[in-house]
Amino acid sequence: MLEHLKILDLSSVLAGPSVTTFFAELGAEVVKVEHPVHQDTTRSWRIPGESSEVTSYFSSINYKKKFRSLDLLSPEDRKELDLLVEQSDVIVMNFKMTDYPKFRLTDEDLCALNPRLIIAKISGFGDSSERVAYDLILQAETGFMFMNGELNSQGLKLPLAMVDVLAAHQLKEAILLALLKRQNTGEGSVVSVSLYDAAICSLVNQASAYLMNGFIPQPNGSLHPNIAPYGEVFTTSDEQSVVFAIGTQQQFANLCEILGCPELAEDDRFNENVKRVENRGILFKLLQGQLALVEAAVLDQMSKEKRIPMGRIKSLDQVFASVEAQNLVRDEFQGSTFTRRVSQIAFQWK
Repeated sequence: MLEHLKILDLSSVLAGPSVTTFFAELGAEVVKVEHPVHQDTTRSWRIPGESSEVTSYFSSINYKKKFRSLDLLSPEDRKELDLLVEQSDVIVMNFKMTDYPKFRLTDEDLCALNPRLIIAKISGFGDSSERVAYDLILQAETGFMFMNGELNSQGLKLPLAMVDVLAAHQLKEAILLALLKRQNTGEGSVVSVSLYDAAICSLVNQASAYLMNGFIPQPNGSLHPNIAPYGEVFTTSDEQSVVFAIGTQQQFANLCEILGCPELAEDDRFNENVKRVENRGILFKLLQGQLALVEAAVLDQMSKEKRIPMGRIKSLDQVFASVEAQNLVRDEFQGSTFTRRVSQIAFQWK
């Protein structure tokens, strides 16, 4: 769809490169520029035992791109960069605030070369902040780590750079809107997103619970503060871990039916969601007693037949054993390395 677009990627690490990979997957020509010596730092982020030329981290968000080694302070290399700017529709960057004038990449510098250019920038704590930002720091400072974890535990980071992912989605949307504006007006735009703002905007119901009621969510494992059973981890007869997301009274009645304890749905302690939340500890023990008698595969089938939201807790090898997950895997040779990653495109188009 986007074969006519040219994207210049001057970003590094995760958020910016994942944005440009998104456009590359949709057909845009993406040129990623790296310093000849100080390349994208994720090229060196190896998991234990990883020895391939290209790291899995780098390959995860650098797909279908052309690569250029340019020193932005070299006069000769600068000529090539300026030509790329003139030919591009979008430029994506995540430099420190003081680096933009240092590299002559201010909005004014770029607009002088290409007035129709869409300038897209990512920062940690805002366009005017020099504070060094990594996903861990943002998860700590925006409530994610405080809320995440088991009861009475220390804060826990989510096991991926979730704030970077959220910021990338925000920037994709901003760029798409800027492209729509340019299509209608012929004018370029400057769009930017901070990791901080993206994280705050993603607090949704937890933010409203505080803003409207003064409620400060505490670490509570996977339990939902408003719904039960929702998030409790149960064990089946074959030692599989499963969870339920019971959002309605009918779903709860159906769950009790397939587990052979229909009377629980009428029990005064559990016949309304608010009561189940109040008595979730007792409910957990009763349901666990029944689930210990059922194999996971049988439970899975019965849950699907009764439309009960149930899931097995899967490791990644189990996840990617499914056809659905494999359909989202993308392969590519980068140099001599065969790389694999999941697609940046989750939507379907008809």
